[in-house]
Amino acid sequence: MASRILGTIVPMDPHIMLETLKRRTGFNEAHMRVLAGLGHYMTPLASEVALAFYDYLGRDPEMRDILWASPGRVERLYGSFATWYRELFSGVYDAAYAHRRYRIGLIHARIGITPGHMVPAMGIVQEISLEHMRTALRTGEIFPAVEAFEKIIAIEIALIDESYLAALEVGFKLGTSSSRDALVEGANVLLKEARV
Repeated sequence: MASRILGTIVPMDPHIMLETLKRRTGFNEAHMRVLAGLGHYMTPLASEVALAFYDYLGRDPEMRDILWASPGRVERLYGSFATWYRELFSGVYDAAYAHRRYRIGLIHARIGITPGHMVPAMGIVQEISLEHMRTALRTGEIFPAVEAFEKIIAIEIALIDESYLAALEVGFKLGTSSSRDALVEGANVLLKEARV
């Protein structure tokens, strides 16, 4: 049944969405160079930011139950998050990058992490990162760094949110009645069938 349902849905192409988001936000080669240049300042923070991100999420009882539902999940998430954070400063924002972001959203959806959990937690990422930029960079470097960082974070959130929407659409087409169940079931189908 899932294959038949997927046949009626044209899944979002993450690379096309990435290019659309770059255009919408004005994210360009100069921003990519700035982010790549920030790598040596920012990537050492990856573990600290991951710890703060999951500490924030873990304060919510619902998220705590999700995060600690299976042994080793939090540890895996820390590692995945640190990789994600380092990739923000890679300077490479291509089709493979877009597909990894789309997959992140589907994995979040599959385990029950909703945009209502993820988006506020991204504020922690921004807070720690922007504070570090303010202290580590010279005055003339701060504005271009903040501008590039804010653009890539907006793109990140939008790509991940688009994967949530795709999962919901599939879940509802499967006949799932609650949005939470539709999100989880749709993500399962997309991860299996689309091999994203």
